[in-house]
Amino acid sequence: MSVRPDGTPCWVDAMFPDIEAAKNFYGQLLGWTFNDPVEEFGGYTTAFSNGKSVSGLMPAMPGVDAPPAWNLYFATADADATAAKIQANGGTLVVEPMAVGNLGTMVVATDPTGIAFGAWQPGEHQGFETKNGEHGGYAWSDVCSRDVARTDAFFPAVFPFTVQRMDEEGVDFRLWSVGADPALGRMKVEDEFPSDLPPFINVYFSVPEADTAVAKVIELGGKVIWGPMDSPFGRFATVADPQGAVFSVFDLDKQTGEVPTFS
Repeated sequence: MSVRPDGTPCWVDAMFPDIEAAKNFYGQLLGWTFNDPVEEFGGYTTAFSNGKSVSGLMPAMPGVDAPPAWNLYFATADADATAAKIQANGGTLVVEPMAVGNLGTMVVATDPTGIAFGAWQPGEHQGFETKNGEHGGYAWSDVCSRDVARTDAFFPAVFPFTVQRMDEEGVDFRLWSVGADPALGRMKVEDEFPSDLPPFINVYFSVPEADTAVAKVIELGGKVIWGPMDSPFGRFATVADPQGAVFSVFDLDKQTGEVPTFS
């Protein structure tokens, strides 16, 4: 039984061709520390912020040449039922429900447009130990879709999301909530993202100061895709690490402008 309601973001991880380089980058940027690789699970390494688990890193599997990408997992109390819903609604199972020792059961899938995501039925591993917005930890996610009609039909059919539209002319943004709690956003990919960037879930990590974080990304060999930009929710920028994994840095304390309404 999940301690988080179904559909709540509960974990992120990524595979890297050079895991030591990834640890160096995120360690310097976000202050993460790391445990020893767990060989039983393919060298999986857990990252910690102030002693609390925030993410997982693992070496790329032999023969896998896909670029690194952060993968968001949604909580589920029944991985098999979630997998069935994914298939029934046009998604594709990349990894069918698979027990990960006593830690929990994992599903990896794509929506009908190719957006990758995971589902996690927890056992001993319950997910993030940080609260949303703690510096160095997970803050938010946006599902960035080029085909919003299919994405909008898929995710709320798989997970119990309540959907609201942002009441702002010219902006195609949806807020997906679990009960009364906002869970993540759905953003239509426009010209601000490179044309060769596939649809993906943009994971945000909380930082004390977005501009300082962006400067550090560049210093460490990463690049800026978009921003920094002010918003009523905080100042943020979308960046890529030196190995190509895209994510955002988010200063939630620097909020500018009026909070939009949703209906």
